[in-house]
Amino acid sequence: MIEVGSKIRFERNKKTYEGEVIRITKKCYYVDVGEKKWWVKKKDAVEIEEKKITMIDLFAGTGAFSYAFNKYNIKCCFSNDLCDNSEKIFNINHNTKLLLSNLNNIKNKDIPEHNILCAGFPCQPFSIAGNQEGFKDERSNVFWKIINIIKFHSPDIVILENVKNLQSHDNKKTFKIIYSKLKELNYHIKYSILNTCNITNIPQNRERIYIVCFKNIELYNKFNFEFEKKNLKLIKTLLEKNISEKYYYTDRFKVYNTIKENITKNIDENVLYQYRRYYVRENKNNMCPTLTANMGGGGHNVPLLKDDKGIRKLTPRECFNLQGFPLDYKLPDISDSALYKLAGNAVSIPVIEQIACKISKLM
Repeated sequence: MIEVGSKIRFERNKKTYEGEVIRITKKCYYVDVGEKKWWVKKKDAVEIEEKKITMIDLFAGTGAFSYAFNKYNIKCCFSNDLCDNSEKIFNINHNTKLLLSNLNNIKNKDIPEHNILCAGFPCQPFSIAGNQEGFKDERSNVFWKIINIIKFHSPDIVILENVKNLQSHDNKKTFKIIYSKLKELNYHIKYSILNTCNITNIPQNRERIYIVCFKNIELYNKFNFEFEKKNLKLIKTLLEKNISEKYYYTDRFKVYNTIKENITKNIDENVLYQYRRYYVRENKNNMCPTLTANMGGGGHNVPLLKDDKGIRKLTPRECFNLQGFPLDYKLPDISDSALYKLAGNAVSIPVIEQIACKISKLM
């Protein structure tokens, strides 16, 4: 059915044109053909069926990949995660319902066909913050499942995201294995370490490796990781107002004296601090330090600030803001510690949006 917004094809003066319907009368369509707008009789128009491009979101977490690609009309047709809280946040923000299951237990045939496979697979096996056991860690076994899914479905594009340390882990042997396995599946591979604060307006120092793989050599040749540098937002513009007392430190905390002594600059100076086990560190680059999954446990790595009311930690919503999630992205009714973990594990939405924008134009 042709309606406003539909693409149609028609002939005029023995030439074929394509355009978008912007108005409809009883007998005609008013069509935007670019430089011109023409009335076209309905009997002379043929609707163009646009190819639907779909993606799957493995280890979906907060749903950043799905949100970013949906912005460019690339729809998520399957999502998966093992975390109950990921299911909760994903399902209240997306039309596709997340399948809560161990990916290794899902049959490849039960995953729908798709054009793009996205996977921010578990980073703990490769992170410098962990034991760096790599493929010895059972959490890293899911990489082989990803390879298995790619073999079965052969998507046009594969996008993998992980910690920066993946590239250097185990004297670069881990990355060589990943690269070679993708090569064996006839993918052309580009990769880069991207920092959120370098290519978006979000002031978070967050370095992650992005691996983008193409079946089509022409698409591969046209894609690049060149992004325009943007002016960073001030941290205070991403903060909430009327903060609950529970986020403020008082003398009931053992670390209060240490925190009070070392946190001296007001957030108006665009400064955040971090409590790291036994000491407080000022982030002198006027950015938020890398948000981590363990922010909600034990106070370690919690970003702190001083305002006119006192010293407090960032709220969960503020952490999502510093990952580039829009203000209308719903947060489920779960504990703060669970929300901090979700935020710390998330992919920065504006980074994925830039990649999704380039890919949508190519496809």
